[in-house]
Amino acid sequence: MIVRPRPNAVALLFILRGSVVPRITPHLLVLALFTALVVFVHEQAWIVLPELSLAPFALLGIALSIFLGFRNNAAYDRWWEARKQWGEMVFEIRSLARSSETLLARESEQQQAGIWRRQLLHWCAAHCFALKGALRRENVDADLTRWLAADDVKQALTHQNVADYCLRRAGRTLGELYRAGKIDAVGLRILDEHLTRLSAVQAACERIAGTPLPFAYTLLTHRTAYLYCYLLPFALVAALGWYAVLFTLIVAYTFFGLDVLSQEMEEPFGREANDLPLDALCRVNEISIRESLGEDAPKPLQPVKHRLE
Repeated sequence: MIVRPRPNAVALLFILRGSVVPRITPHLLVLALFTALVVFVHEQAWIVLPELSLAPFALLGIALSIFLGFRNNAAYDRWWEARKQWGEMVFEIRSLARSSETLLARESEQQQAGIWRRQLLHWCAAHCFALKGALRRENVDADLTRWLAADDVKQALTHQNVADYCLRRAGRTLGELYRAGKIDAVGLRILDEHLTRLSAVQAACERIAGTPLPFAYTLLTHRTAYLYCYLLPFALVAALGWYAVLFTLIVAYTFFGLDVLSQEMEEPFGREANDLPLDALCRVNEISIRESLGEDAPKPLQPVKHRLE
């Protein structure tokens, strides 16, 4: 995710990091060459193009703008919903750390309740990293090893849904605390509710990742945008001549850019410049858990060249 102070109006014209310009530049170059070819053919009178009315292009452009705007709103809703879910995860893990400290007290690691509390929070931390790995389709074995014993990591990786397994093991730890008399039924319910809400966060993220926008709608807007931009030179060449190249590129930058931007935001869990900083959010959870356990906590992740992973 791009994190930077808002530049002034002039600087905004030249910023590339976080922009869709690098992704659409090849398409713009091809369109510029195509438009230049149309203008050249027309100027050489090899094929004389009539001066067409711009009314049909204006109507189609308005309709296309509405469709692209709707698609971008839908994509942003997915991005914002994903961010809210990860914000909910941060809240629940902090609340679980606080509630477990209140109910179990900060006993020494040699005492059984303290060991179980540490196991509980470590399984929740492992759940966070496992969910990140599942959403990004990345290997997070090294992250799990920092929180779990080698045998636990090996056992977790035998399951198809590692994040869900981590929550089940956290629930098993609560059951051991209850059966050992370290917490009563009320305390068990309080702590288990946090695990339930973490499971709801996971389910919501899996829903977002597994249910993209309807492909037919994406295909329609994509095809229409390209068809419009490649037909536009034929309507502009008779009236504008070589200026048709410039105005076609301006229109294409808008439509191609909106199309690519919606593609990025439709999948908010990846590693594109505008995707969510899941590494930084996992670090936030790690800090909360380690400080609650009295362990040395790492520093928050900082943006590198205005980009936070």
